[in-house]
Amino acid sequence: QVLVKGGKGLGRTGSYKVSATHADGWRAVTTLTLAAIDAPAKAERVADAILTRCRRIFRDKNLGDFRQVSTEVLGAEAAYGANARAQTREVVLKIGAAHDDRRALNIFAGEIAPMAISTAQGLTGFFAGRPKVQPVVRLFSFLQDKSATPVAVEVDGKDVPVTIAAKAVALEAPAAPQAESRDAGPDAVKVRLVDLAWGRSGDKGDIANIGILARKPEYLPYIRSALTEETVKDYFAHLCEGAVERFDLPGSHSLNFLLHESLGGGGIASVRIDPQGKGFAQMLLDIEIPVPAKMAARDKLGMTEGSGAQC
Repeated sequence: QVLVKGGKGLGRTGSYKVSATHADGWRAVTTLTLAAIDAPAKAERVADAILTRCRRIFRDKNLGDFRQVSTEVLGAEAAYGANARAQTREVVLKIGAAHDDRRALNIFAGEIAPMAISTAQGLTGFFAGRPKVQPVVRLFSFLQDKSATPVAVEVDGKDVPVTIAAKAVALEAPAAPQAESRDAGPDAVKVRLVDLAWGRSGDKGDIANIGILARKPEYLPYIRSALTEETVKDYFAHLCEGAVERFDLPGSHSLNFLLHESLGGGGIASVRIDPQGKGFAQMLLDIEIPVPAKMAARDKLGMTEGSGAQC
């Protein structure tokens, strides 16, 4: 059981938050397995061959180019970008594509099987079968004025008008305590963020959200000093095309990051392997944070191989 005291909300707003969707073209995703010497490079070459052939057919049929293409070699830490470490001989090639014309993606889907059995040595199969062409449904969120929005409740087939308090109520938020950043000093040693914090991530449209919760309150100033908006932006440079914002969460010893334009459209609009940013926190927990050597020695930071098991 958890007892929470003194919590206060803010006043109601004068608007509704609306999440609307609209049709925006077509998408298809396929996967191929490959076991070979230089498997990641071979997989990239196969993807290039498939896409090049499709584009040639598109030109012949005057269909235009793909609107979006995402090629990721799973098993070679494709999601990590420049932070990847793995060397492997067994990978899964994922190719995702979007197009304005469904006919173009039907051509793409039809090219996978012949290319899979007649290109690089080591392609072992396409177990997902022919990729299915699906509509892209894109999210658009906005605020709608309550006073301009009729509201009714249906009872026995009849609409019963309902009066809604549409006027915003302003309540002053209490002053937040000053957030502290602390330099680790000249004797600093670097440890992984996972040794200092827990992390969890998710999405809102095309925005990735990463929450970082310090394992001990005394760790937060060092995390905050190192984990700036610029640092996170650089770390996710291969995924984040927009701005990065950082927010302090007083009382919970935590930070929250918003990475704008980071999910390739997000949800079903994305053709990436992680359209909801579920792996972002796990990737960020590998970044190194400077801490005082005395603290690292006292808490045995970075000394336990399995420290990430509960992150």
